[in-house]
Amino acid sequence: MTRVARLIDGRALAAALREEVAAAAARLRERPGFVPGLAAVLVGDDPASEVYVRSKARACREAGIASFEHRMPADCEMPALLELIASLNADDRVDGILVQLPLPPGLDPSRVIGALDPAKDVDGFHPVNVGLLWSGKPGLVPCTPQGVLLLLRSIRQDLSGADAVVLGRSQIVGRPTAALLLASDCTVTIVHSKTEDAAAICRRADILVAAMGRPAMVTADWIKPGAIVIDVGISRITGADGTTRLVGDVDFALAQQVAGAITPVPGGVGPMTIACLLQNTVLAAYRRRRLPNPTPLRGW
Repeated sequence: MTRVARLIDGRALAAALREEVAAAAARLRERPGFVPGLAAVLVGDDPASEVYVRSKARACREAGIASFEHRMPADCEMPALLELIASLNADDRVDGILVQLPLPPGLDPSRVIGALDPAKDVDGFHPVNVGLLWSGKPGLVPCTPQGVLLLLRSIRQDLSGADAVVLGRSQIVGRPTAALLLASDCTVTIVHSKTEDAAAICRRADILVAAMGRPAMVTADWIKPGAIVIDVGISRITGADGTTRLVGDVDFALAQQVAGAITPVPGGVGPMTIACLLQNTVLAAYRRRRLPNPTPLRGW
């Protein structure tokens, strides 16, 4: 009998989290003058970034979070961008600051991220938040890795003792995901472009997180029977008939015959990323006002 993996529905989990975030935001708004706010900074006119910022603004409205959008031309200079960041750091209406990446050539993203107030860094990329994550202390954690952990816990609440493999070592996904898995008492291995016999390493994993950005790289023979597979990758490919479709880093059709549970692309990790951004914004709002984390939002 052919195995068919359980489908991990990221859209449903994200919708539930967004309801919890909206409820927490509503409780905060009951206090006079307490409205959580997220500022998005968009430099240039990258079409994908435009779509993403618009979707975040819409999600903020639905969650009862004030949304502030700041646009700068692609040829803006670093001092002007840093001046905007400084003004948002000082603006008490703003609890979270999101700098949409990538930035145009000539602008140093590490310098821009480093200029953020760590307490408002809802992307979790500031060196202070990175250090807090790896130290196991509370901070703001990158959104996609948060979503990965929530998806995993929807299948296996207690991750302790699991053999986890993360494919990819990016600062945005791979490394922070590994840190969260380590904090969850998993035995963690990071596989990257220089790893020898990556498939053999992946085959032993109870948990496999694919975040390499290479379409359908992970085939069925990379997967341990019954493993939980989280596919972070998303690429648009063109078929022989000229039509395009979105695919992940995992060959879904083959992998679902081996895995115990698997996320689809789209509809898996993507919806969780925006939901976790909203969660980070509300958590930042509570923490900046010296209030305890709102139940059931857990933070990290």
